[in-house]
Amino acid sequence: MKILFTFPGQGTQRAGMLQHLPDGDALLSQARAVLGDEANRLDSAEALRHTRAVQLSLLICGVAWARELIRRGVEPDIVSGLSIGAFPAAVIAGALDFADALQLVARRGDLMEQAYPQGYGLTAIAGLTLNRLEPLLSGSHTYLANLNAETQIVIAGRDEDMARVAQKALEAGASKAIKLAVSVPSHCALLDEPAAELARAFESVTLSRPRCAYLSGSTGRVIHDPARIADDLAFNMARTVQWHDAMVAANQRDARLAIEMPPGNVLTGLTLQAGWQGDAICMERNSIEVALHLAKRLDR
Repeated sequence: MKILFTFPGQGTQRAGMLQHLPDGDALLSQARAVLGDEANRLDSAEALRHTRAVQLSLLICGVAWARELIRRGVEPDIVSGLSIGAFPAAVIAGALDFADALQLVARRGDLMEQAYPQGYGLTAIAGLTLNRLEPLLSGSHTYLANLNAETQIVIAGRDEDMARVAQKALEAGASKAIKLAVSVPSHCALLDEPAAELARAFESVTLSRPRCAYLSGSTGRVIHDPARIADDLAFNMARTVQWHDAMVAANQRDARLAIEMPPGNVLTGLTLQAGWQGDAICMERNSIEVALHLAKRLDR
């Protein structure tokens, strides 16, 4: 039986999220070596209004908590991240150097925000299956962004276009339609050009074969080849998230303990909705001791 580490995407961030990291001083020192003084204020409320700071904060937070779990004896067999979460997943898998990840994520955040500085974003719609929601997008200039669960789907586009689709979804029986705390239309063709630009930045970075299974949140498949991991990381901003398929794949690979890195607990709920056959916990609400106890119970 195997252990899965999951890493969340944008929308889970909060002010102060980097203030009490395990071994945070050492990690933030590494971040300062790459980012300079910017690293000292990434998680301020003001900074988190910007995509660059949000994504860097999620990278640092995910790496810090995963490294602490590993230091305490909880080793992942599989890692997977939703959107920006793929970057800390790649770092923990040993495929991407942390310093390179900082530079690439900073570039990623800048490219995404510069492409759509305002008026665009993501909206989560719960309670409708894909075959009931997809017809409502016709002619709306909105896009499918995340297939998180069978009845939890995220759309991307201009704010007013998403609002109209959200209203139609509620009228069609959706239980919720919530605009997310994400200021860019991620995971759709609107970000094809920024993704291609990020892919060019990857040309100067050397990736390694991962030490554990790197499970793509965009395809739901495990990737071993470093070049394909680089492609997955560069282009995931413009590709539909297939989180439900990724969790089904992890389950089929005999993962029976899923541990979500802070902040938030969204991925834990989505994992449980994917027919998960083991335990799923988030470090936001559980101690490392709980994770250690559950890991020791696995017959590995």
